[in-house]
Amino acid sequence: MKAKQSGVALVELALIIPLLLLLTFITTEFGRAMFEYNVVTKSTRDAVRYLSVQTPGTHIAEARNLMVYGNLAGTGTPLARGLSLANVPAASCCTWQTAGTNPVINTVTVRISGYTFRSLFISVFGVVFGDANGDIVFSDITATMRGAT
Repeated sequence: MKAKQSGVALVELALIIPLLLLLTFITTEFGRAMFEYNVVTKSTRDAVRYLSVQTPGTHIAEARNLMVYGNLAGTGTPLARGLSLANVPAASCCTWQTAGTNPVINTVTVRISGYTFRSLFISVFGVVFGDANGDIVFSDITATMRGAT
């Protein structure tokens, strides 16, 4: 009876291993995408916090550097793979608004547009991540805070 079942475990492993690998790759890539999204979100929060204590309309270049490189000088490598100053256009990255009359409330908003997460794997066992190149384009990432008066 034992001779008839020899090799059954190997056949079962061969049948299930593609599914387990697929789940592993999907989980890994989802985790990487969430990590990079959180890094970019935190950088927008840091930049809006920096601009909230500055005079409205000033220090835009430093805020852009803070969003991309994590420092005011704009040196080093970008915080996330594929993030560049092109994702933070100077004309639309930082906006100030005023509301109310007594007291007047100033707010500042920063924006990162078109950030693309690049998957390590274009597809696994025929399952494609994101678009045909394995890219997932995030929607605009913004942060708003009360600014200096």
